[in-house]
Amino acid sequence: MEVYGEAKEAWLSRFLELPHGIPSHDTFRRVFGSLDAREFQECFVSWVSAAHKLTAGQVIAVDGKCLRGSQDTVTGKEAIYMVSAWATADHLVLGQRKVDEKSNEITAVPALLAYLAIEGCIVTVDALNSQKKTAQQIVKQGGDYMLALKDNHRHMYEDVRNLFAWADGGDFAHIQHDTCTQVGKGHGRIETRTCTTISDPECLAMLAKREAWANLCAVVHVHAKRQIGSQTSEEDRYFLSSLSGDTPDLAAKALAATRSHWGIENQLHWVLDVTFREDHIRARFANSAQNLATLRHIALNLIRQDKSSKLSIRARRHKAAWDDRYLLHLLRPKHA
Repeated sequence: MEVYGEAKEAWLSRFLELPHGIPSHDTFRRVFGSLDAREFQECFVSWVSAAHKLTAGQVIAVDGKCLRGSQDTVTGKEAIYMVSAWATADHLVLGQRKVDEKSNEITAVPALLAYLAIEGCIVTVDALNSQKKTAQQIVKQGGDYMLALKDNHRHMYEDVRNLFAWADGGDFAHIQHDTCTQVGKGHGRIETRTCTTISDPECLAMLAKREAWANLCAVVHVHAKRQIGSQTSEEDRYFLSSLSGDTPDLAAKALAATRSHWGIENQLHWVLDVTFREDHIRARFANSAQNLATLRHIALNLIRQDKSSKLSIRARRHKAAWDDRYLLHLLRPKHA
């Protein structure tokens, strides 16, 4: 930052008062270490809400990521985890929260959702974060959920799996359900996904502790079959959902939500690792790791919202460093 600032001092002076020139490396370190990370993150959320009109009803994927470079083996400091919320349609980071020490993502996810605008949206989480408190938080804020279900909730998982096996045995006769099948081809493989939902109240009433899951209206089964040449692999996944059985094309909507969830891995976490080299950033002092993570999210949001360029994210970063006009274009409010 210090070297870049010195190279761009004349341009930066157009917007900032720099009576003592560009701050030193140590000053940047102290500022980002001392800045209140929670307040900075809340400012980030407010900025996203004010600067970007979000698409209504979209899928919001929530997942955690380890900042490996924040680990300090000398002092015994472990790497921190950040939980992020990703708007899959708008390709925006909506917010993030650090996982507290001696805790895990399970407690961080509801806390992150609490200060996001998720009304009318579908929130997706992985099996680890499929928790009753998370479901309650989402429903309380007017959103819907699609929670991955595995044997960390063993009784519910077994009940849902047995329910689908029983219903399939009777060809789903007299059961309120919906189904859809999608076939995709690419990279030498054929993928067939069949999604089936059961929203029959009498069937849902048979699930163990069903009432503990706020507004549980449907259970979802996705059967995925992948063919690569002569090799075939199959996988079954199950989900809990608050989407109403009266939702048009419920199975298609549920399948789209489950597939959209992986956008947070491919379009956020992968980009941060490969393009921003997040795991190689050795920020360890005080709050610097999480504050710089928020700064990277700001930069990524600005770059992704630029519709004037078809360059890659990496190329846009380089262009912003080289071309002052393009940098100003990224920073200028879009309504200006």
